Amino acid sequence: MASGGPERQARHRAPPDLPEHRRTAALDTWRDTREAWPVLGIYERFEQLACLILTLLVGVVIADALLHLAVRIGQLLLLGAVDPADQAVFQAIFGMVMTVLIGLEFNHSVLGVLERARHVIRVRTVVLVALLAVVRKLIVLDLREAEPMALLGLAAAALALGAVYWLVRGQDRGDPAGGDPCDG
Repeated sequence: MASGGPERQARHRAPPDLPEHRRTAALDTWRDTREAWPVLGIYERFEQLACLILTLLVGVVIADALLHLAVRIGQLLLLGAVDPADQAVFQAIFGMVMTVLIGLEFNHSVLGVLERARHVIRVRTVVLVALLAVVRKLIVLDLREAEPMALLGLAAAALALGAVYWLVRGQDRGDPAGGDPCDG
């Protein structure tokens, strides 16, 4: 039995180059959109263009937020101001991290429409983005200055959004286009 047979080589193949894979996926999406364009209706074409523009615009915002986050962390490290016990630093950094995550999740949902995997943005995705926004607000909120009713409102919003997310968690299970396997 040869140790270098095709089965063994296939199992031990190097992982794909991720930047190349992502570039190929983007080109495939663009090619698929161009090929499908003649059979798309007017509204479907509008939807594709709107999603493409939204993806590009949100991508610019995400890149800018990521750049600001990197600069801010770099400044804090250079100035020696990174103190995990300092609540203001913690809130600023993780507020910026949550902003990037919210943008990424939003863009991910729009890309699903752009790739024609889904025709609508799922309720679960909208609820998840809203829940992330509430959590971000809770992270950056100065609890010493917050009004009790504002805290109660944020807690109620988080609880309600969590309940809705739980209720729609199986939304994609029966969908032939499938959903994101990472979603609950």
